[in-house]
Amino acid sequence: MPGATLSRWTMCYFAVACLMLLAGQGLMVAGYGYPAADIGAPETLVLVHVVAIGWLSLLMAGALLQFVPVLVARPLVGGRFAAPALLLLVGGLGFLVAGFVALSGAADLPLFILPVGGVMLLLGFGLVAGIIAATLFAARPLPLPARFVAVGLVSLVGAALVGAAFTTALSGLAEGAALARLVAGGVELHAALGLGGWLSVTAVGVSYRLLAMFLLAPEAERRTSRALWWAAAVAVGLVAASIPFVAFALSGVPVLFASALLLTLAAVLLYGGDVLGIYRARKRKQAELNIRAAGPAFVALVLSVILVNVPAVRAGEGVAAFAYLFAFGWLTGLGLAQLYKIVAFLTWLEAYGPVLGRAPVPRVQDLVEESHARILFWIYYAAAAAATLALFAGTPDIFRGAVCLQLIATLALLREFVRARRLSAVPAALRTPDGVVRPHLFLPLSASRR
Repeated sequence: MPGATLSRWTMCYFAVACLMLLAGQGLMVAGYGYPAADIGAPETLVLVHVVAIGWLSLLMAGALLQFVPVLVARPLVGGRFAAPALLLLVGGLGFLVAGFVALSGAADLPLFILPVGGVMLLLGFGLVAGIIAATLFAARPLPLPARFVAVGLVSLVGAALVGAAFTTALSGLAEGAALARLVAGGVELHAALGLGGWLSVTAVGVSYRLLAMFLLAPEAERRTSRALWWAAAVAVGLVAASIPFVAFALSGVPVLFASALLLTLAAVLLYGGDVLGIYRARKRKQAELNIRAAGPAFVALVLSVILVNVPAVRAGEGVAAFAYLFAFGWLTGLGLAQLYKIVAFLTWLEAYGPVLGRAPVPRVQDLVEESHARILFWIYYAAAAAATLALFAGTPDIFRGAVCLQLIATLALLREFVRARRLSAVPAALRTPDGVVRPHLFLPLSASRR
């Protein structure tokens, strides 16, 4: 990434996201939410939204602020709105969680805080989507990876709008037959737009660029990649079209949703073939840990999409196991694996970019110690697999034990990220040449320090 610029607030997004991941795992270890509570209980809604919004969505938003300019070779448009968007998202999530806690009866809070949280989240995601959309619009015609991001943004807006509608209904602020039907039958559509469209389609698009960059592989648009984009775009369109069908009690929703799932399965198989093709065409013969650690995440993606296409899994308690495998095997596994490289890479740019060519500097890989993290990733994935199997088997105690092990591995990985930010692994002789400014842990450097 010659000439790459740093997004000032990306590390803040990452830091808050990682704290939310720890909070979500901690709640599960404590027995809060499913499986200790019903899958639709307010306690479970707290857990789901801490993970989906607080961890995964903030992680994705922070990554896009940094890497969309790389995808389109244009500077970010409206980057000054990144900080207000983060404040709105964190505040909105806080109000949303507080509203769910009030619904559970654990706290005597007014239910109108639910739609307040929904509106704040809608505004925050709207700002993020606006920044990215304006950047993409200025860079037309878009390369294929950026077109995946565009589909993801449409899904994000759809998921946020449906979520805001849910908050008005659950709080009693708005009533109506259409809204009641949407709340009763639109949850899986809301989840599909969020986890599938926003998070997964966007992750696929960004991964095409990052995999090629980190593996030194040729960047070429394959027919399979274009077919994958069409399959993903049509699947998102079918899910979005199902929303008014549910609200107005029109027939055909099961057919539309099943068609979207079949297209998703086809897209995932095409994606797996493309990932293997990029890996085989690499010039970097020894793949770094972030690539090797992403392998189990790709396997989790394929398995979870196969499972969700089985009606018995989708209709029964197995949906929780599928959702866990998707969220913590695929999305979280990929997120942690790529953070391992991204945090080191951005830290290297921030610390050593200003003195590059004027003093000896370490390599990016000198900021991390792969031998430590390799074991932690294996522990994490083994624990995620055990937790998924425990959900399928209906053994909550084993599930909590597996999540506890997963939490320990996550804490240790986050410690590796902090060590990279502190330059702890860099050999002393290269750590701080003249002109190097140690980066803050997550806050951006002030203009005077740049």
